[in-house]
Amino acid sequence: MMSSLFTFILVLQALVAAVMIGVILMQKSEGGGLGVGGSPAGLLSARGAADFMTRATTILATAFVALSIVLAAMASVGRSGSTIDTSLSKAAQPASGAPASSLTGPAQQAPANAAPAVPSDDPLAAAAAAAASQDAAPAPAQAPPAKK
Repeated sequence: MMSSLFTFILVLQALVAAVMIGVILMQKSEGGGLGVGGSPAGLLSARGAADFMTRATTILATAFVALSIVLAAMASVGRSGSTIDTSLSKAAQPASGAPASSLTGPAQQAPANAAPAVPSDDPLAAAAAAAASQDAAPAPAQAPPAKK
């Protein structure tokens, strides 16, 4: 029952919006928004307020806002308490407890003398720790260039 009423009001709001757009586009542009600096027959004068198009715009705008409030109320009442999906939270770690591998290459084993990883809120902490461990590793010994 609630779904069919919601759909009816939603279609009614779409029709009101379409008619309101048409009425606004058919109005004559007077150059002065809200009668400020325009002709004496602006929106704030008696003649402008009595104009059919102005009244139609006011009525349609009021109906649009009222229907929007009703639709929002109906949508919020239809929803009861829901559970929050935590599958993408930062705290969720792989089952092995190891930090996620870096995006630059395959996962590497940490050196034996490296400090244990400390969990933090920084999503790039694992990549920074991997880069720091690579910098701390000794470079392979290079032979001096042979002289001829």
